[in-house]
Amino acid sequence: MKLAMKYVILYVNDFEKTLHFYQHILGLPVKMQQGTYVEFDTGATTLSINTRGSVREEIGLDVPEALSASQTFEIGFVVEDVAATIETLRVQGVTVVKEPVMKPWGQTVAYVADPDGHYIEICTVIE
Repeated sequence: MKLAMKYVILYVNDFEKTLHFYQHILGLPVKMQQGTYVEFDTGATTLSINTRGSVREEIGLDVPEALSASQTFEIGFVVEDVAATIETLRVQGVTVVKEPVMKPWGQTVAYVADPDGHYIEICTVIE
């Protein structure tokens, strides 16, 4: 069996705020939208969002309400200049969780959070 990652779906609380964050602050183009389900063009793997209520109602998955911010996983975006990207996001009011640092393996890494508290790694390519 060969598996290929096609998409990741984030379950969100505030659809409009999250859509604005990914589309206008991070600048991800919308590939497709159907109600509260949105796919963003991020390259080979699609990032999607949908509301928890919609997933419960339309798909029938038992998705609980978020009682706190979700930090059980992270999504990552590769950029050329981590420090400049973090400053651009900071100016737009994005919560910076970890400032840029150079890792022992030569990669620069920083973290921000989306409106639901999902961790987003902003990093350089591992060389």
